[in-house]
Order: sequence, then C-alpha cells, then structure tokens
Amino acid sequence: MIDFSDRAFVANPYAGLEQLRSFGKPIWHDGLGMFLAARHSDANDVFRNKALGRIFTAKKPEGDWASFNWLHSDSILDSEPPKHTRLRSLVAKAFSRNKIEAMRPQIQAITAELLASIDEKVRSGQSFDLIADYAEPLPVKVIAELLGFPASDEHLLRPWSQAIVKMYEVNPSQQYQRDAQIAASEFAAYVLGLAQQRKRNPGSDLITDLVMVEENGERLQMHELIATCVLLLNAGHEASVNAFGNGMVEVLGRPDQMELLRSDPRAHAKTALEEFMRFDAPLQLFERTATSNTQIGGVVITEGQKIAALIGSANRDDTVFERADQMDLRRDPNPHIGFGAGIHFCLGAPLARLEMGISLTALWEKYPDMYLASQPIRRSTFVLRGYESISISA
Repeated sequence: MIDFSDRAFVANPYAGLEQLRSFGKPIWHDGLGMFLAARHSDANDVFRNKALGRIFTAKKPEGDWASFNWLHSDSILDSEPPKHTRLRSLVAKAFSRNKIEAMRPQIQAITAELLASIDEKVRSGQSFDLIADYAEPLPVKVIAELLGFPASDEHLLRPWSQAIVKMYEVNPSQQYQRDAQIAASEFAAYVLGLAQQRKRNPGSDLITDLVMVEENGERLQMHELIATCVLLLNAGHEASVNAFGNGMVEVLGRPDQMELLRSDPRAHAKTALEEFMRFDAPLQLFERTATSNTQIGGVVITEGQKIAALIGSANRDDTVFERADQMDLRRDPNPHIGFGAGIHFCLGAPLARLEMGISLTALWEKYPDMYLASQPIRRSTFVLRGYESISISA
C-alpha cells in the first residue's frame, strides 16, 4: 500500500494513484485509518454524499490548540448542515460574484505592479522566481485588499497561512504543530482587532460586509467571522499559487502547450487555468466521516469511519478524461473536481479563476519566450501540492 510520506511518492504520486484506481473501488489504508476514493466517480461522491460529514476533531490539549480548534470548528470548510448552510449563505451574501468581479481593476493593477518589478530583474539579465515574485504575492495582495488588511501588514499573512495549512499533511512534525498553534493564535487576534475596528468605523471592505451581513435575523458570530477571514486567505491563495506553479512547470516542459499560450494567451487562458487545476491538483486529499452507514463505489462505509477523496487521482481518471496523463490546454469540457463539489464546492473559485485568468494572460503577453532557468524545487508535502521555487528566464 502507498506510503504517503515517501519522498519518491510525494515527488510524483500519479503512478501510485493509478494503481489505487485499478482496484475499481475505495480501498482501506491502515496507515491513514481511512478509505481512499481514487476514481473520479467515487471521489465526486465523497464530496456530495449526504451521509458523510466534514467533522473536525479538536486537538488536545485544548489550551495549546484553542485558537486553532475554533478557527476550524467555526469555519465553512469544517462544518456540515445546518451550520454549514447558515454560514455559507451569510458569507456568500457578502462575498458575492458582483463583489468579486468588481475586483478586476485591482487585480489587473496588482498584476501590472508585480510584472514591473519582475521586469527590472529581467532587464538586468536576472531570472525571476515565478512563485515568490508573482504567483504567491498576487492572491495574498488581492485577498488582503478585499478584506481591508493594511498593506504594511501583508508580510504577516503568508507565513501565518503556511504554518496553519501544514497541519493538513500526513503526520505533521512537532515543530509544525507548534508553529500552527502560534500562527492560529496570532492570526485570530489580528483579525479580531480589524473586525472590532470595522464595527466602530465601517469601510467598503469584505470584513465590514461580514460584520454587517444579516439574513433572516441571522448574523455571523465573531468566531465565525474570524474563521471565515482566515479560511479565505488560507484556501483562497493556496489553490491559486499551487495550481499556477504546477501548471506553468508542465507547460514550460511541453513545446506544443507552450506554443498555445505564446501565440494567443487570451484565447486559451480560460481552458488553460481549468487544465492547471485538473492536471496537477493543488489539493490532493479531502476527507469526510460517515455520520451513518453508507456506500461509496459499492463499499460500505460504516458510521464513524473516514473516507478521503483523492482529487489528483480523480482528475487523472482515464474513464472520464481522454489522454488523462497529458496536459491539454484546450480541454473542453473539463469536469475536474479541483475546486471540490456539492456543498463543498469552493466559495472562492470565481476569485481564483479571475486571478489566474488575468495573471496567466499578462505573464505570457509580457514574456512569450520565457523558459525554466533551472530545475524547479518541489514542496515536500502531498496534500497541498506545489513548488517552493520556480526560476524563470525571459
């Protein structure tokens, strides 16, 4: 059975995931203590099955994990109906498609600003880091502006986020656990301060909207509001950063795909970003727990047992995707589940698509002849799959 902490597997998991699909049904994994749904139909059902719940188990001791625990138990991601329904309805009312679309000019301006800084390096003959100089700061800056975080504090956000999300990996180290405790406490206190300011002095940002939003007499409690803001940053930029980096590395190794974006990035950006999400999924595993006995793929999942959707595997299922192991930037339709499905379809997907569509087009229009300057450096994590660094010359 697959060892999810094995470095060779983490570096390239897809051969192992193909073997899991060959069983034709979810398989129990002793090491993880859960079933694994590797096929597209089964993974999709894991997201949608109403007998499965996203149940957060509080970490102990409570004192050390207090902030981390409620940031998850009071978030949309780690709740189920009826709480999930109430939270999602309130947040969706504030985080509307109109509000997201209104961010287009700001996203374009931030993109232009980042490319101007990159151009200084290129003009002096230096390479640039696609992650650190472009893919990473863009969504952080966008979400910071959306939420109304002061620009002077942007540098705090990514380290807090990375420390928290490392807890989603298989067997996080003691150092990762301690870092997550500190980051959760500091991040929660920071957002609380901003929320209290907005209650006294409302602005035009999303935190103000979340403070004010009401539906059928319901409002967000303060813990729920803070958890929502932290989730928007964590989930809202991790997927964008990793999908962009993963997709670009594959494109830059494929002359046929590179030519599509070089010749007409605007024409291909929409289908390209969907293929980025499919081909090398930024989120590989999403687990749920049976709240009553149910079946996935013909396998009985008894109450209390866990089952995980293996998203990267599902998106390579050759019964759904023709030439599944090849990138095709013109792939359409593309029924990937990179953004989840059902009630757990990512609320921030429209923002991620808007960001990647703008930034992908702008980058290829600016540097149509770019190429990898050196071997990219992978992150040593499986669940959140991406690159630490991607050196580009143009």
